[in-house]
Amino acid sequence: MAWAMMYMMSTSMGLDLVGRPSGMVMNDGSMTRFGGLFAMWAIMMAAMMLPTMVPTLNTYERLMVSADGTRSGWIGVLIGYFVVWVGFAALIASVQQGLLMLGAIDMLGIATSKWLSVGLLFVVGGFQFTRTKEVCHGVCHSPMTYFLGHWRTGFAGGLRMGLGLGFYCVGCCWGFMALGFVGGVMSLLWMGLATLFMIFEKLPDIGHHLTKPAGVVLILAGSILAFWPL
Repeated sequence: MAWAMMYMMSTSMGLDLVGRPSGMVMNDGSMTRFGGLFAMWAIMMAAMMLPTMVPTLNTYERLMVSADGTRSGWIGVLIGYFVVWVGFAALIASVQQGLLMLGAIDMLGIATSKWLSVGLLFVVGGFQFTRTKEVCHGVCHSPMTYFLGHWRTGFAGGLRMGLGLGFYCVGCCWGFMALGFVGGVMSLLWMGLATLFMIFEKLPDIGHHLTKPAGVVLILAGSILAFWPL
């Protein structure tokens, strides 16, 4: 489902799987204005984050049986979660618009300077080793612990918990969204790989084994790119 949404979004913008123009490219400047960029990121957030939220929604489903969870609470969790991600979509759309105005990225969202790419790889790679990443990933990796410590009933309670979970999720995954400026935010292949990694990172059995190795890979990639011939 997520891949289908991202594919439809890319083809509607006239792009192929890796983000290259495929013939019907928007030429009205809509993808340089905030409205167009925000719409793109909002759709992409929905496509990328819905699969990563499945464990959280399944956990709440179990609490509907063993505790006093309700369907309205489940809906509240879902809405709260997406409110936060839509807010992040607005933020990163503003960042992209600013980078476009500065000439730091091209129309496909790819950094025009390798040093921006190097910096992003180092920053996101280093973030994988921080306490903030550990805490945020812990909540995303084990939503049951969060629910037990912040349990609220009804729609309002679900909404409140969804907002909290959304903030932790943004804290955990923002870096992989920012890496879109390395490989192209309009590249279905690049953003699809980011989505796939975020899904694996949240799997109960293997997720906690992936965080630091991913940081090593990103820092190594940044180092290689830094010394790569122009």
